[in-house]
Amino acid sequence: MVGRTDEKHKDDPNYVYVIGADRLSTELHKINEAANEKYTKLALDYTYNAESDPNRYYYRSDHYNFAERGIPAAFYFSGVHEDYHRPTDDVDKIMFDKMTTIARLVFYTAWELANRDKRIEVDVKP
Repeated sequence: MVGRTDEKHKDDPNYVYVIGADRLSTELHKINEAANEKYTKLALDYTYNAESDPNRYYYRSDHYNFAERGIPAAFYFSGVHEDYHRPTDDVDKIMFDKMTTIARLVFYTAWELANRDKRIEVDVKP
C-alpha cells in the first residue's frame, strides 16, 4: 500500500497519505508529524483523512479494527494507481526507496509510542 505513486504526486513521490492518526488521539498525530520532521521529511497528505472523503479509506482498511475498539491507529497509503488491487501490481513496479522511507516513518512513530512511560491519550470523540 506504500510502494507506488498516484497520479496526484507523479512529479514528486516523496509523500504519503496519513489516514486516522488524529481520529482518536491528538498525541498520535503529533508524534507522527514529529517523527516525519526529524527523520523522513515526507510530504504528509491528509486528503483521504477527511470525514467527507467519498473513498472512506479510514473505515475500509485493517487498522480500523483497532480504531473501532478505541485504540488509536494510523493508516499509511500511497494512493490509487493503475494497478491498484489488480493482478498486474507486480513487485517490479514497487518503488523500494519510497517504501523504505515510509517504513522508517512508521518505525520511528511506533518506536516513540512503544517507549513512552504511558499510553497515549484517547482525547478525540469518535
